[in-house]
Amino acid sequence: MKTEALDPRYRDLEFWPTQQAVEAMLEGQMAAVAAIHSQTTAIAAAAEAAAERLGTSGRLVFVGAGTSGRLGVQDGVELNPTFGWPMERLVFLMAGGLDAMTEAYEGAEDDSESARAEIAQSRICREDVVIGIAASGRTPYTIAAVEAARAAGALTIAVANNAGSVLAACAEHAIVAVTGSEVLAGSTRMKAGTAQKAILNLLSTAIMLRMGLVYDGRMVAMRITNEKLLQRGCSMVQDIAGVDEAAAMAALDLARNDIRLGILVAKGLSAEEGARQLATSGGDLRRILPALERRES
Repeated sequence: MKTEALDPRYRDLEFWPTQQAVEAMLEGQMAAVAAIHSQTTAIAAAAEAAAERLGTSGRLVFVGAGTSGRLGVQDGVELNPTFGWPMERLVFLMAGGLDAMTEAYEGAEDDSESARAEIAQSRICREDVVIGIAASGRTPYTIAAVEAARAAGALTIAVANNAGSVLAACAEHAIVAVTGSEVLAGSTRMKAGTAQKAILNLLSTAIMLRMGLVYDGRMVAMRITNEKLLQRGCSMVQDIAGVDEAAAMAALDLARNDIRLGILVAKGLSAEEGARQLATSGGDLRRILPALERRES
């Protein structure tokens, strides 16, 4: 596996001047991001398939071990505050359990049986989308989880850093950024981890785009949890609804700080009618606002 190989250029890395070592590591990080360029078509296809499969009740499931599992959790937990994605529609399966977020568990990544059991216990089904992440592409826990999820009818996506891996072969959609050997041999939290983090950001954001949770390039479904976000939400209501700050704040208050509902209230709907239309449209403002604007004209 290229991700585990020792690059002869860095055999004496510990003797290098610190700045030179840092520069070499930075070059590796930049190369990791560059490796994603070849995968944009695969990422887009996976995102579109995922959005279609998730519908109104499907769950996003992140599966991995070690660094890969932690990156999956990190990406997934941001979807609720950023896009209002319900926490009940997120599942995190990590080798060794979520306690492995902060400490290593011996042998957990080799436990295929636990992976299959966790897929069954989570009642993974056809409406769900399962994203398996492994730098090597051969982690037994992740492979077993993806195989079991696919057998249960879920849409499966693999994220790996070695070409021709088992994980990529067992998923319906494979995203493979070949990052090669690490500056520090085998430390896949570096180049491979950087590529995985960027891929997951791109993939999950593209899914949210296709789910209608972005409007006019803005996070209109985000949760308002502090004063800074309240001001950001108010600005969105002002700009999109075409009202002043006072009216935007009043609309947000009636909408209980739901930005999309606040926009509809500012456009003249009652909070009840706005909530009904959002529910009917799957929360997509583009399916509501054109009719309101025609009515105004």
